[in-house]
Amino acid sequence: MAKENWEAVIGLEVHAQVSSETKLFSSSSTEFGAEHNTQVSLVDGAMPGTLPILNYYCIEQAIRTGLALSAEINKNSYFDRKNYFYPDLPQGYQITQFFEPIVKNGKIFIGDKEIRIGRIHLEQDAGKSVHEESKTYIDLNRAGVALMEIVSEPDLRSSAEVAEFMKKLRQILRYVGSCDGDMEKGSLRCDANVSVRPKGSSEFGTRCEIKNLNSIRYIVQAIDYEIQRQIEILESGGEVSQDTLLFDVALEKTKVMRNKEDASDYRYFPEPDLLPVEISDEKIDSIKASLPELPEQKKQRYIEKLSVNEYDAEVITSDKSIADYFEELIKRHEAKISVTWLTVELFGRLNKAGINITDSPIEAGELSELLDFIVDNTVSAKLAKQILDSMFETGKSASQIIEEQGLKQITDKGQISEIIQEIIETHQDKVQEYKSGKTKLYGFFVGEVMKQTKGKANPDVANLVLSEKLSD
Repeated sequence: MAKENWEAVIGLEVHAQVSSETKLFSSSSTEFGAEHNTQVSLVDGAMPGTLPILNYYCIEQAIRTGLALSAEINKNSYFDRKNYFYPDLPQGYQITQFFEPIVKNGKIFIGDKEIRIGRIHLEQDAGKSVHEESKTYIDLNRAGVALMEIVSEPDLRSSAEVAEFMKKLRQILRYVGSCDGDMEKGSLRCDANVSVRPKGSSEFGTRCEIKNLNSIRYIVQAIDYEIQRQIEILESGGEVSQDTLLFDVALEKTKVMRNKEDASDYRYFPEPDLLPVEISDEKIDSIKASLPELPEQKKQRYIEKLSVNEYDAEVITSDKSIADYFEELIKRHEAKISVTWLTVELFGRLNKAGINITDSPIEAGELSELLDFIVDNTVSAKLAKQILDSMFETGKSASQIIEEQGLKQITDKGQISEIIQEIIETHQDKVQEYKSGKTKLYGFFVGEVMKQTKGKANPDVANLVLSEKLSD
């Protein structure tokens, strides 16, 4: 059988670190990059006699996420103990939500396809093992950090669909502010459950879980490899073993870490040290009212109200920081000029420099000032590009650069007329050729005007005067 005769079935368990200054059950800081074991309370270290205290802001963040994913909010949820041993898990168990998660039955659309979100539950993260040569050290800074585990149903059928799902989910999380989505820092990572079955079959195959994928590229590589691996096993007459896998980035292949556990292996039971979580309708309504305009809504508004084409609207709304920048521009300028100078001019320079918009040396208000000068004909579009280059390199404002370099556009019709008259008198031979039918020479005269004025002549005024003089 060929690969096209098989169908992949994929479900995801996405771990999104909750944007909160403190941990889920303690007041320890969640700041990234601190010295090892400097953000650890007695609760995080599981010292005898300590008890967890629930951080209700994390509850609100989970509700915000659920509402943004059109999900049901469970008004009566509670926490459970998941028992397993890791060296970097001080308690010997993880506090999570197994039986009654805080969010159920959400959805994300990728194109026209609906991907179901079965549940979102809150849980505490483990610490981190730091390996150095022959020794391993434990860093508990991350222990107790709040995670949202966002579990999709097995509705995904390819690595491409998974990539789109992850991009869409990260986009929504960033918009509502419940997770920064920074995969490089581990704020967003996922486990992928992958199985294959013959096309047309409704039965699920044996699934393998690929753990801790922390970039879109690695997610795609890992899933593609695993799909092919399982197909080859089945086509050779073998059976796929239900394993937990790791993805070796260097070899670009999955490796068995352990045999897959079942829920019974974790001996779940209700967490005795925490009360049930009760959420009122008023609280849910309050959080819903505070939600920002979501990316799909914003995209449709740009298309329908501002006449932005679909491609540009998709680009602008792809990240909240880009959309926020654009919103600042359109406070003072029309969408058309704002789109061009953001997505073409500024993005071109940012991409060349290898930086994103949050690190842009030109803030939205500064670019808006440059657009002011274009709109009121203080500078031409050509000069404005040079000014933008200087702004990008020096950090100076458009007004400073225009003043220092004398770049203000010449708009006075009399002054431009004198310059053009001098050009015509100097090039009488070209004037005669133009009048005899060589109309392409018009470009020569435009070029001379721009040369004489160092590009500062207003193009509309210059063309008007030049046409009048050449027709005399």
